[in-house]
Amino acid sequence: MGTFSPLVLEPPAAHAILVASDPVKNAAAILRNALPVDNKPIRQIQKDLESISEALRIPGSKSLGPVARSVRGAQDVLSRQRDAIIKDFAPEKKAYGLDNMEKLATSLTEFQALVEAKDKQAVPIKQREALSYVGNIEEAMVKGFPFQVPPEYASRPLLLGRATLEMKVDCRETPEGPQKFIQTIVLDGYNAPVSAGQFLDLVQRKFYDGMEVQRADGFVVQTGDPDGPADGFVDPATGEIRRVPFEVRVFGDKEPIYDFTLEDLGRVNEQPVLPFNAYGTLAWARNEFENNSASSQVFFLLKESELTPTGSNLLDGRFAVFGYITQGQDALANFKVGDKIEYIKVIDGAQNLKNGP
Repeated sequence: MGTFSPLVLEPPAAHAILVASDPVKNAAAILRNALPVDNKPIRQIQKDLESISEALRIPGSKSLGPVARSVRGAQDVLSRQRDAIIKDFAPEKKAYGLDNMEKLATSLTEFQALVEAKDKQAVPIKQREALSYVGNIEEAMVKGFPFQVPPEYASRPLLLGRATLEMKVDCRETPEGPQKFIQTIVLDGYNAPVSAGQFLDLVQRKFYDGMEVQRADGFVVQTGDPDGPADGFVDPATGEIRRVPFEVRVFGDKEPIYDFTLEDLGRVNEQPVLPFNAYGTLAWARNEFENNSASSQVFFLLKESELTPTGSNLLDGRFAVFGYITQGQDALANFKVGDKIEYIKVIDGAQNLKNGP
């Protein structure tokens, strides 16, 4: 065993880092923004519904006015721009997109009724529901795969799309006594196909089942270091440790960067599509000075973006993000060294894995 540290404790002195204003720290919102789609009406609906989170910070019932305006705005765009949304569906996903449009319309009608009834407590629940339909509509617009993986990595396990996983962890000690927690993880192969694909391949091999949490220091929760002398997954086909090439996609780039960090390229001020903003961000651990040294060790980030905002944190562009915990992430605070992962399993998207086990 040889657990890698994913952390760099001091920023490079040579660079002046810019702090991004109001970074998005909700994992589901980051994943929506990361989809390779450019349909203005559905993005406007997304913006209207996401703005409700800010409105809810207004004390008391005063917040319901802005909430109502946002819901009406989303309803108006969905009604007036229906054809503009439908025309961008991928042919093979059109039925799925239309079904989610109907579900969104129903959800918005129910949302309006909740606001009129001044049921503020129900607003965040209905907001999440409506935004889940928005995300499904956006995903139905993705046509094929947006770029070619470099030939030297094309034979690796690749996630050509997204996959949803379920992870169950047995915690021996929490304030409420021993507990088992179930979390939902979304892997984003649209922006990190090699990173997400190699992780999903290990999940399919049940590599992490029964493995212990190996680091839990308040900054990260880390696992993936197997028993024995190897610091990663030994591929039975070769008898050697299988490595994961460094991979990061920057906003505005058509495809990810491989092998080089943004620091290597002098692009530290640019924003990755998958940033370290959300509590429960999932990334590869590696040797700090060897970009392509990741293998099976992964970590979940515990610090929120107030402490590590994108563009000013020390991890963006230096470690490869490929997914997020989207449900149950708060349980990470209970994880301690020695707690056991009972299993990680695929619940959706397994068909998007190519060159798997």
